[in-house]
Amino acid sequence: MSSTAIFDNDDLRHMARALQLAQQGLYTTTPNPRVGCVLVKHGHVIAEAAHLRAGHGHAEALALQQAGAAAVGSTAYVTLEPCSHHGRTPPCAQALITAGVSRVVAAMQDPNPLVAGQGLAALRAADIEVCCGLLQAEAEALNPGFISRMTRQRPFLRSKIAASLDGRTALANGQSQWITSAAARADVQHWRARSCAILTGVDTVLYDDPQMTVRTLEIGRQPLRVVVDGQLRIRPSASILRGSTTLLVYARDPSNKAASLQLPGVELLQLAGEDDHVSLPLLLQALAQRGINEVLVEAGQTLNGALQQQQLIDEYLLYYAPVLMGSGARGMFAMPDLTDMQQGVALDIVELTMLTPDIRIRAVPRPAS
Repeated sequence: MSSTAIFDNDDLRHMARALQLAQQGLYTTTPNPRVGCVLVKHGHVIAEAAHLRAGHGHAEALALQQAGAAAVGSTAYVTLEPCSHHGRTPPCAQALITAGVSRVVAAMQDPNPLVAGQGLAALRAADIEVCCGLLQAEAEALNPGFISRMTRQRPFLRSKIAASLDGRTALANGQSQWITSAAARADVQHWRARSCAILTGVDTVLYDDPQMTVRTLEIGRQPLRVVVDGQLRIRPSASILRGSTTLLVYARDPSNKAASLQLPGVELLQLAGEDDHVSLPLLLQALAQRGINEVLVEAGQTLNGALQQQQLIDEYLLYYAPVLMGSGARGMFAMPDLTDMQQGVALDIVELTMLTPDIRIRAVPRPAS
């Protein structure tokens, strides 16, 4: 049976609902993808569910459990191809076959090499009508980190920067609290909550002594905190080393501080790159191997500049406050001086939101022409 189809308004409505359900797992499904499922029979919704936490039921299995015998002859709308392998839970493709559904509409194929079309193929082999690609862009936007980890073996990297209107992130003496308003800082909490890890640099830790935790939302977990500290300059008393799990990534330990940093919840990882700096590509690979999907960068101009120069930033989350700080204040990215306008980093703005009195801009690197 063909995987292409002409979708009608009912198909669109039910898949939109499945995507809405998948949003329920925005903060909690890591390292799994966010998935929603709606079962429809004779034009009526008979069950709906979302995957909420790794190790718990998948969306399809939960919806089938709700529907019971009524699932026979139904259509399943699912935001991601049903899995075909045994993980922590049984394969959903087989569950749909056993339940007797007659049609499966998937928003997108699963990028996981363990699935990658095999779930859809199993459904077709069981004479179930299969359609794929409905609201695919919306489904992909829901799981950028999972897709990145499966296809590029590294997480999706989102850099959050709070700045003045003239693009300054801190005073010359390093003071940066607070440039943006309470509304902007509350908004950041949501981006932290959906992230698997928070990445910062040692300079930010030394100047601001942040905790880098999710504080205003109850999500039942804390993102892994990752500190890039090339020469292990961090103080053992730093707040970021307490209250949750922290990964200290360094290149060298010239002062022999590693022993003093062997604290509860703290892990050290040596990843030396060029010029005694931490290898950022190797760091992202290591995070992917830990099941990290999305990383939120909350750092200063040095680490942001290094990530930018190595083209490792996938999305920019820029908060601008209506204040001017002058040319002596610190900038957003430490980058080599440009000699031609064509050397600038071209971005596409995908969203602009007012967080009175501040502005939030989401932007992505413009694809090479």
